[in-house]
Amino acid sequence: MTDALRPMTKQRLYEQVLNRLRQYVTEGGLRAGDRLPPERDLAARLGVSRASVKQAIVVLEVQGLVEARHGGGTYLLRDTLDVEPVEQLVERRRRLPDVLDAREALETKLAELAAERRTEDDLTAMRSALTHMAREIDGGGHGVEGDRLFHGAVTAAAHSALLAEFMRSIADQIAESRTESLRQPHRPTRSLAQHQAILDAIEAAEPRRAATAMRRHVRTVAKVRLLDWDPDDGRPE
Repeated sequence: MTDALRPMTKQRLYEQVLNRLRQYVTEGGLRAGDRLPPERDLAARLGVSRASVKQAIVVLEVQGLVEARHGGGTYLLRDTLDVEPVEQLVERRRRLPDVLDAREALETKLAELAAERRTEDDLTAMRSALTHMAREIDGGGHGVEGDRLFHGAVTAAAHSALLAEFMRSIADQIAESRTESLRQPHRPTRSLAQHQAILDAIEAAEPRRAATAMRRHVRTVAKVRLLDWDPDDGRPE
């Protein structure tokens, strides 16, 4: 059996709006900080409903490309609107809850064990990771590499070969959830503060406090616009 001849799907109208908006930004030379035309104007100029424009804007928000300010318009966060294909977003949205469940179960235990077993070298690695993340954020980045280093250092500090192997087995999915979380508005600085709370508990050798801090952090990671987005809320007109 093959799904090569599966039924063709008609492109959602808001996907066509996305393509036009990307073209508009490119041809107009817009840059981060510039404002898009109001939704009402976009709908009139494109000849579509305002609902389709709104759904396109939501997709751009989900991908961290624009910021819609309540009552203040929509502003570019990047110099381009290089939109990820909607079907890839849909697939990631489907698998993300399972990844987040696995992260909470595994990383909460890893933080607890790290508080019991960490060495001075482990603590040094965690501190170094947070310094790296802070530098990334100060430089205008999201702190993705520092985040990866920190969680890797916590895993190493737990000194559990089997749990470390479980983490490696879902490393790609964890990376997706990390990127998704850190591109939420104001999330990098909040994540950095939560990492510091985890480190403080591990350094103090308080397993329950470390587990609680990690659980709180992973539940923050789970709060992303992608999971609130309904990909079918914008069917072809």
